[in-house]
Amino acid sequence: MKPFLVLQLRPEDAAAEEEFASFLKRGGLTEEGTRRVRLDQAPLPALSLDDYAGVIVGGGPGCVSDPPDSKDPLEARIEADCLSLMPEILARDMPYLGCCYGLGILAVALGGEVSKARYGEPIGGVDCTITDDGHADPLLRDLPRDFRALVGHKEAVQHLPQGAVHLVASIPCPFQMIRAGSNVYATQFHPEADGESFATRIAIYRDRGYFAPHEAGALTDAALAEKVDVPGMILSRFVRVYSGR
Repeated sequence: MKPFLVLQLRPEDAAAEEEFASFLKRGGLTEEGTRRVRLDQAPLPALSLDDYAGVIVGGGPGCVSDPPDSKDPLEARIEADCLSLMPEILARDMPYLGCCYGLGILAVALGGEVSKARYGEPIGGVDCTITDDGHADPLLRDLPRDFRALVGHKEAVQHLPQGAVHLVASIPCPFQMIRAGSNVYATQFHPEADGESFATRIAIYRDRGYFAPHEAGALTDAALAEKVDVPGMILSRFVRVYSGR
């Protein structure tokens, strides 16, 4: 059985370790069933997509909508590495799940608009609704139509990219999940995260402009109180469907 390629973008060790552990736990993955690449540590290595069951891209503090001349050089290189894979992924309709930052990467690859103009979200839980098209999708079929998810983003997809299918919506941010082709997915929400995950991330990113630092305690308590089952089901379905299990 082919492994999944997991691309991580977080330069903070604690955040990267927590995210990877969450991908394993909520996705039903094993370390042996993945190839983990931390793009913050080295450029994307030479690889063949033929060797993988699918590609999973995690989140990170970078924003694809930041002006090129203002981007941190590391974040700019990570973004370029991720985007370099997208033409082949889209041409092959290869299984792909972009989580958070991975949605911005997919939208840019499709020629869509990602910006901070509208739909930025505060840290915490949000009500999501599966659309009619989403209800017919194999990853979402028979799941509860309405569910809670954990979010927190400075930027968002502003319009549905041409050729994409709208799968999940929320009031603060309409484009919570989209699909291109039959197998290329991305979510604005974090399918791998639960309250403990967000408690860790709130502590790490408290000074990165997502929220006022004095709000960290209240945000942590609210995240820990959230019940977010369906996002993890979506992640585990992606793994099961494309691993052939």
